[in-house]
Amino acid sequence: MTEPKNNVPLLYIIAGEPSGDQLGARLMAALKEETQGNIQFIGIGGERMSAEGLESLFPISEISVMGLAEVLPHIPNILRRIKQTKEHVLETKPSALITIDAPGFSLKVSKGLKETSIPLIHYVAPSVWAWKPKRAEKISKYLDHLLTLLPFEPPYFEKHGLATTFVGHPVLEGELMTVLDRVEICKELSLDATAPILTVLPGSRRGEVARLGPVFKDAVAELVKTLPNLQCVIPTVKNVRSAIDDLADNWPTPVRVIEGVTGKHKAFKCSDVALAASGTVALELAVDHVPTVVAYKVSPVTAFLAKFLVKIKYASLANILLDREVQPELIQEKCNVPDLVKQISSLFHDKEKREKQINGYREAIVKLKAGDDMPSTKAAKTILSVIAEAKH
Repeated sequence: MTEPKNNVPLLYIIAGEPSGDQLGARLMAALKEETQGNIQFIGIGGERMSAEGLESLFPISEISVMGLAEVLPHIPNILRRIKQTKEHVLETKPSALITIDAPGFSLKVSKGLKETSIPLIHYVAPSVWAWKPKRAEKISKYLDHLLTLLPFEPPYFEKHGLATTFVGHPVLEGELMTVLDRVEICKELSLDATAPILTVLPGSRRGEVARLGPVFKDAVAELVKTLPNLQCVIPTVKNVRSAIDDLADNWPTPVRVIEGVTGKHKAFKCSDVALAASGTVALELAVDHVPTVVAYKVSPVTAFLAKFLVKIKYASLANILLDREVQPELIQEKCNVPDLVKQISSLFHDKEKREKQINGYREAIVKLKAGDDMPSTKAAKTILSVIAEAKH
């Protein structure tokens, strides 16, 4: 167990899914930079946070479950892990607890620690503007500070007395990785730079890959009929790599499976079009200016319940920010082979449509910036400020 050192903050950081792991890793790097390395970490994270020096209490795959119906079989283990985590936080007595996204897990841990003197900071606001708006008031009763990714989020929480800081969206930091040469990347990946390339992203959770993978694969099989030289790249993460490898077996086009963040951005840079599961990756594609079709499908039970709970018109964050459909969205019953093929084909063939989408991306990206600092740097500075105030 990490032993606290005198005058060196010990931060307990919890990330519950791959996107949170990436966010946590960047935050850890920024915190190290802001403190000249005089900081310690403990908590729960994935491979990227581990690379920054975190020894995870348990694998995040145990709590990375999405969907109202999908989570039910995992509830007993998740409840056990919540209890274990709360006990571990109390045992280690950190300078602050930073929970990242995954509200179903992380906010339950924070709520259970509200009577302690540990500053409770949450990074990534629950989407109260999309569903369950009453959560804003509930979490304001026990959190000490909230870091938001989107500019319109702070007022939802500030009106309930929760100190909230818009730090900017972490996808902006992906811009640093896009200065890559397409021809060189294609050569590295054994792809033909003169032929059409499609990036396929069926999700970072096993359930998503199981639902979206087959229909994405069937859509590619149809696309080949009009794009005979089509090539595909499938970026993935470690926790679903085996499922992606199974999906890529007997793929209808030449395909490359790429793992890791750098590999993902290389895939974006060399691709003409992307087909992506709804989520953060769709915004990453917008930052990298890749014309994209967004698709998603959940279980029938989850879809039925969502009709009564979800209060927004769009699933893609680029579309939400601009309040119009920049990225075509094929959700639930629209996530079918004919509709996917129609939308993807139009992005390959219609230059005006591609340019219109990319111009929309530029508009959306401006809205994601919160000053001159990178989002992770602003988040790190805010966290250190909260810790300093708690000492007085």
